[in-house]
Amino acid sequence: MAPAPHRGRTDHDIRGSGVPKILLAEDDNDMRRFLVKALQNAGYSVASCDNGRSAYERMREEPFELLLTDIVMPEMDGIELARRATELDPDLKVMFITGFAAVALNADNEAPSEAKVLSKPFHLRDLVSEVGKMLAAA
Repeated sequence: MAPAPHRGRTDHDIRGSGVPKILLAEDDNDMRRFLVKALQNAGYSVASCDNGRSAYERMREEPFELLLTDIVMPEMDGIELARRATELDPDLKVMFITGFAAVALNADNEAPSEAKVLSKPFHLRDLVSEVGKMLAAA
């Protein structure tokens, strides 16, 4: 079950309150804003970045429970980001979102083995539900 909503609060307001922290890496500005709003409305603390390199730098500065990343991005793709991020934090949960159905995770690309893939287009309630399941899993 997702935590109670914290509408209108910022990362700073709820840090340390036990609210799961999600890092979103998505290069499409409209999609990024849409996803941040949906996840915040579901009660999560969300930080967002517009590319993999800046997301990785953010991961080095503070811990997150979940990395939600597009696969195809400039500077550093989502698979490389996830690989590096899980080296920093082996307990980090990873969910990929992609509009490229042909992009499959396999042993050759070194993506985290427990990663989930959500293909675009998806309904926001499906995203929120999958995020909740991943964060509830031990």
